[in-house]
Amino acid sequence: MARIHLSEHFSYGKLTCFVFPSIIMMIFTSIYSVVDGLFVSNFVGKTAFAAVNLTAPVSMVLAAAGFMIGTGGSALIGKTLGEGKRDAANRYFSMLIASVVLGGVVLTAVGFAVLRPAVLLLGAEGQLLKDSILYGRIILAAQTFFMLQTTFQSFFVTAEKPTLGLAVTVLSGLTNMALDALFVAVFHWGLAGAAFATAVSQVAGALIPIFYFAVPNDSLLRLTRKTKLYPKVLWSACANGSSEMVSNLASSLVALLYNYQLMRLLGENGVAAYGVIMYAGFIFAAINMGYTIGISPVISFHYGANNRGELKNLFQKSLLLVSGGGIVMFLAAETAARPMARLFVGYDMELLELTVHAAHIFAFAFLLNGVNTFASAFFTALNDGVVSAVLSFLRTFLFEMICILCLPLIWGTDGLWSAMTAAEAASLLVTVYFLLRKRTVYHYA
Repeated sequence: MARIHLSEHFSYGKLTCFVFPSIIMMIFTSIYSVVDGLFVSNFVGKTAFAAVNLTAPVSMVLAAAGFMIGTGGSALIGKTLGEGKRDAANRYFSMLIASVVLGGVVLTAVGFAVLRPAVLLLGAEGQLLKDSILYGRIILAAQTFFMLQTTFQSFFVTAEKPTLGLAVTVLSGLTNMALDALFVAVFHWGLAGAAFATAVSQVAGALIPIFYFAVPNDSLLRLTRKTKLYPKVLWSACANGSSEMVSNLASSLVALLYNYQLMRLLGENGVAAYGVIMYAGFIFAAINMGYTIGISPVISFHYGANNRGELKNLFQKSLLLVSGGGIVMFLAAETAARPMARLFVGYDMELLELTVHAAHIFAFAFLLNGVNTFASAFFTALNDGVVSAVLSFLRTFLFEMICILCLPLIWGTDGLWSAMTAAEAASLLVTVYFLLRKRTVYHYA
């Protein structure tokens, strides 16, 4: 297939082809936790499975900085490329990657310090506590590489190399799967084997892009030594990508709160059931996130080029695609609830039925998630980090926190399973408000 450039007019076919690698790339990224959970649950047991789900949000909280710089930086660099300043774009790109490395080292140290207090706060004790600390420490050792991997996912698209980004992520994901099978199922290394498999795959997913961008290539971007600290650029990238950081940070904190409530109401079974549901959620969220990663540099480019006609075209087509995708995801989640639960926890009938019941309630959130996710990323691409951050904060943090704390008081555990749907519905109202209010400012409708 011919290379698609950011400057082109996008039909539905061309748009789908351009964002498809990013979608698959994010799906493979989300599969890390899914594969770990699958092997751990079936070969080690449900206590170790619960440990994976307790500690994973801690790593994601720390990785939020990588998402922030990746999304905010790619929007800024896409705009810079649209203005015809390619040399400046490469200098900014190099500075941002160096910032991720430095930030990753610092956050890894923070992660080691807070891991034990965090899992203790969630109610872990005995073997669950030991398993959580073991898994968490191994994962945190590769934290910097994980942050780099998430950052490069956005920059591959900006560099007009989404397919190469997909290839790197697929290779990394396949490495994770193969090593999980080897370390857990063959060598019987248990929970530590699953953690080592994930860590090795994340190292591979970071080093390959570094080597690619460090040598001469035919993409729009290249790592260069002719860079320095650009405080305004770094601040702009962080501020613009703050919505994505807020989204990932809040999602991880919400997951911790879910786990706390579930430990209190249902014990380890509740955490295990939530883990299975969130694996489906990871994949569906990855589809929406992949679409926004793929489309955002295009939006930023045409915004920088002041091409209002193409901006309208991208906005209208995207709304239709993410809305239709939400319906498909809901139907898929309802249909796959029992087969997926059986795959992960089929060895425990009580846990299986709990998981299926919860999954049917949780599925309604997928109807609305796509539009809300796209709207936040759309404003990031327009370099309006304030509106994007407000949308992300309300959707992924404030509304969900309120629903998680309050709905169980009314409907018990069913209220907890429906909390995300209620939060998405409240967020949609705010999303519609901002889309209507800003349409004359950015001329996308």
